Amino acid sequence: MKIRPKRLQKGDTIGIIAPSSPPNLENLKGSFAFLEELGLSYQLGKSLENVHGYLAGTDEERLEDLHEMFANPNIAGIICAGGGYGSARYTDQIDFQLMHENPKVFWGYSDITFLHTGMNLYSDIVTFHGPMLASDVGKDTFSELSRKMFQQLFNPMELFYTEAISPLTQVSPGIVRGELTGGNLSLLANGVGTKYEVDTKGKLLLIEDVGEEPYKVDGMLNQLRQAGILDAAAGFVIGDFSGAEPKKRPVTLSLDEVFDHYIGKLGKPAVKGFKIGHCEPHFAVPLGMEAELDADNLSLTILPGVE
Repeated sequence: MKIRPKRLQKGDTIGIIAPSSPPNLENLKGSFAFLEELGLSYQLGKSLENVHGYLAGTDEERLEDLHEMFANPNIAGIICAGGGYGSARYTDQIDFQLMHENPKVFWGYSDITFLHTGMNLYSDIVTFHGPMLASDVGKDTFSELSRKMFQQLFNPMELFYTEAISPLTQVSPGIVRGELTGGNLSLLANGVGTKYEVDTKGKLLLIEDVGEEPYKVDGMLNQLRQAGILDAAAGFVIGDFSGAEPKKRPVTLSLDEVFDHYIGKLGKPAVKGFKIGHCEPHFAVPLGMEAELDADNLSLTILPGVE
């Protein structure tokens, strides 16, 4: 089992970094009141407001922020301001031993998936796939359930997802237990053939994405299929795929048909419809923790991500 970071306490300081693209600074500032409601202080990464094209500063600047937040004993956890693109550009330069020796809450999603996968493989720590400050928290659309998800950082709690949260659909029947891994499908596909290829052997694979029409999702799942990643997984947690309406190819298979083709035919427990990803509400989950997917009763149970 992975190393669980220590729970947050009121009065703790969290580090805020932009590991990928420049965040919307107005939305970021709008998120600070929520952090204060949680009883948290915050410290901004040095390169947080930097802009280097589509990146929040150079690779070296963003990497330095990441390393400094893990190395700083006064920082209890790290929450990403936003995603976008760029975390994979410096993953091969990350000091994963530093993170292993200083495990702390690390929270984000989307492009942050590449960092989650790297930390899961080489730091052996639990990380959190959840809504980010500028991308989600600082917006008017930030929902009550999304707000409540941050409580898992303060109190070790078992998470339980049922149809009380959103309609769920069985893709394949069965009940399976395993470590939860995965995240954004595009980033998982980008990792194929690298040192940061997601390890799904005996695990539950979470996938989600945004703005990818069915033929693109088809291509990415086919890449995972041919790499043996789908076959190695014990079960599948299919999150939100918003903005998937076909534009480039109006004659299309549906997303449901794509999921049935690549995942349904494997005959392993699989459920779709989880509000996990680029959506509201956004159900935050600890990656690296043991979970149980019950595709017969349409539920997902995950052990606490902090100690």
